[in-house]
Amino acid sequence: MRRTIILPLIISVAAVGCVTQSTYDALKLESDRTASTLGAREKELEETRRALKKEEAKAAALGARMAELEAALGDTQKDKSALENALVELRKRKAETEGRIAEFKALLDKFKTLIDSGKLKVRIREGRMVVELATDILFPSGSATLSKEGKVAIAEVAELLKSIPDRKFQVEGHTDNVPTKGPVYKSNWELASARALTVLKAMTDAGMPGERISAASFGDTAPAKPNDTAEDKAANRRIEIVLVPDLSSLPGFDELQRVAP
Repeated sequence: MRRTIILPLIISVAAVGCVTQSTYDALKLESDRTASTLGAREKELEETRRALKKEEAKAAALGARMAELEAALGDTQKDKSALENALVELRKRKAETEGRIAEFKALLDKFKTLIDSGKLKVRIREGRMVVELATDILFPSGSATLSKEGKVAIAEVAELLKSIPDRKFQVEGHTDNVPTKGPVYKSNWELASARALTVLKAMTDAGMPGERISAASFGDTAPAKPNDTAEDKAANRRIEIVLVPDLSSLPGFDELQRVAP
């Protein structure tokens, strides 16, 4: 949108000779950068949309399987009890899948302003809902002290997440594969851990109940992208805030509870 506004203005002003060539070049460069940034964000949103479509496809597949079982149940009374139990389980799984989809859409809505501003991303990764923030925005290089902008961003995230009832979150620290330098953090594990704990404290200071949040360090062991380019390394330097799954919804949970000491 900004490109379509800025570029005609550049051409128009340049045509009447009101600015120097250097001013024209600077305005055009800014226009091109804006278009590139918007294109990158649209690509990220498209990746999120594709992940969401996969979840919706799972729900559709469960619905189709339910229809098959319902048809089989109508055609025969054989193994009726087993079919009915399977239908009950499928209905439960379908409801849980649809619940996750609804929750993810609600999360996207909550974070729309921060996503549009480029401060964070919301993704589905390995079936988990993840809020991702680049550490290059949150922290100076090699440091675990939040920048001024980072403090504001974390406070905004905490305010939104604490409004989601009955859910717990884990702050996960990640780095690229470049070894740490200096005496404070002797490894990427330590740097990622310190950053995750700093974010956790900032979130609790912003009102997130301590019993609803935890922290973990992954160092450079779980890269989002290959560490082949400077851009990919930057993508791997990140803080992820993960919605912790509700284990009580997993198959066999009730049986485990009964045998647990």
